[in-house]
Amino acid sequence: MHVQLTVNGRASTLDVAPNTLLVQALREHLKLTGTHVGCDTAQCGACTVLVDGQAVKSCNVLAAQVAGSSVTTIEGLAKADGTMHPMQAAFKDCHGLQCGFCTPGMVMSAVDLCKRHPQADEGQIREQLEGNICRCTGYQNIVRAVVQGRAAMASA
Repeated sequence: MHVQLTVNGRASTLDVAPNTLLVQALREHLKLTGTHVGCDTAQCGACTVLVDGQAVKSCNVLAAQVAGSSVTTIEGLAKADGTMHPMQAAFKDCHGLQCGFCTPGMVMSAVDLCKRHPQADEGQIREQLEGNICRCTGYQNIVRAVVQGRAAMASA
């Protein structure tokens, strides 16, 4: 089946099987491997992307379900000149990563979280990130990164 969508600002038409997951379409058909496959059960959040601006676990949605939508992956956050998105920069500055496996999904969830909850305190940020698992950091630096990224997003 043909699925038309916009990925990172570019129109794409994919020829996929009806049961193709969005994460498979992104990684295998479009070669956007920044979106990670962690658990295949929508538990870890490593596969999180933005669909029409909202965080979605791409291992839990079919490519056909997002036909006509705008999808943003971690590769699509940075500006064309390579300048990092404020949330990406905050994760780097605050060392909100260690092994990096969860980072793309965590950053995408954080971008959505900050748009939906611009005044969230540390406890609320932790609560909103419950769907993203990090096995390395203990979350303290991730939360600091989200707070810094949110402030930078607001002033951008």
